Amino acid sequence: MKKFFVLLTLLLGIALAQTEVRWYVGLGAGTDEPTIAAQEAVVEEFNASQNEVKLVLEIVDNTQAYDVLATQIAAGNAPDIVGPMGIRGRSAFPGVWLDLQPLIEANNYDLSDFDPALVEFYRLGDEGQLGIPFAVFPSFLSYNKDLFDEAGLAYPPAEYGAPYIDESGVEKIWDIATMSEVAKILTVDTNGNDATMAEFDPNNIVQWGFGTMWRDIRGRLTLFGAGNFVDDEGNAVIPDNWRTAIEWYQDAMWEDYFYPNGPYGNSALLGEGNWFDSGNLAMAQTQLWYLGCCMTSLSAAWDMAALPSYNGKITANLNADTFGIPKASSNPEAAFTALTYLLSPEVAGRLANIYGGMPARLSLQEEFLAKFAEEKFPGQDLNWQVVVDSLSYPDNPNHEEGLPGFREAEDRYNAFTQRLENEPDLDLDAELELLISDLQRIFDLAKARN
Repeated sequence: MKKFFVLLTLLLGIALAQTEVRWYVGLGAGTDEPTIAAQEAVVEEFNASQNEVKLVLEIVDNTQAYDVLATQIAAGNAPDIVGPMGIRGRSAFPGVWLDLQPLIEANNYDLSDFDPALVEFYRLGDEGQLGIPFAVFPSFLSYNKDLFDEAGLAYPPAEYGAPYIDESGVEKIWDIATMSEVAKILTVDTNGNDATMAEFDPNNIVQWGFGTMWRDIRGRLTLFGAGNFVDDEGNAVIPDNWRTAIEWYQDAMWEDYFYPNGPYGNSALLGEGNWFDSGNLAMAQTQLWYLGCCMTSLSAAWDMAALPSYNGKITANLNADTFGIPKASSNPEAAFTALTYLLSPEVAGRLANIYGGMPARLSLQEEFLAKFAEEKFPGQDLNWQVVVDSLSYPDNPNHEEGLPGFREAEDRYNAFTQRLENEPDLDLDAELELLISDLQRIFDLAKARN
């Protein structure tokens, strides 16, 4: 009996000495049933690996997670680790996140296994290093080889920085202008005329040259470089590169016709929104998650290539998940210990696979892509290297960064997008000025509320 009490005392002493770290899951992946047991296993393994920190998993349904987290923070009961969360999730809580740089330096944390551009991606102005790369969903160009072959056109460059070599052997810079020229030739009406021909009938198009699916307007505009609708002083703006992009999209839909407009984009001909999978879109800017979820019906041969540049700069917009430590955490050092376990090579690959993302660690990507290719596209020889290379060109600031009064602002710019896609005679200059004015009103109201 004496030995039992001695053992019990020791166990209680260890338990009391442990620092509890709460891991909050809900702003992104990790709340669906198949992922829960796998996350619980990671927690058990971490707790068994040492006796200083006790990691406690807290899973909140995504539909409630934003409100619950806001309530916890306001009540002084903030969790210690939050994630996985994307840029949108992080941006929903501006000013909440701890700058990890001092902890990275104090612990000599090794960042060499990450692309430097990706580390920089999580460094937000004067707020500091708000995250360490974890899971990534890069974008790239997917193209339908059969449609290129039918048109007698050379394929887009397989590597970033390489020129487009046309069917005559002439080298051209692979930029927006060159891609647009190619896209016009790949846009075809019911009579087989392409969009460069005088006989082309824009009212009876059956094939389009280029498109971007399931991206709001901010995501699409990054093809012309990063930006946002708000500047550092809180003023509503449309950066020059984005204004050029909006004009390009309007022309592409309503004058050059190589980009699907609203009515065409929602038609059965284009898969009711799943354009590339329909087989009637020659080129698409796609994310890695698209290949995982939505390439289900395409029978044509296809491959991946480099996105075009604009003004000499390449931007491959990025979806990315990470973990954050709230400034209000009671135990930031212990939280960092647990966080580095979740980001370790042994664990990060497992977790990224659970959540459906590519590990941000360079050392894990080859194995991930080999397995992904075998599971999703067996027997196909595809250019997976360009997926990895796209990580060197993230949009920074990211297209999902926060805006003052975010939900109202999002509704406003989505309303503008609807008009751009559905009104061929839209007065763009007037509508952009109205958009800026309305966004400024929303930003000012949000500032007054805070």
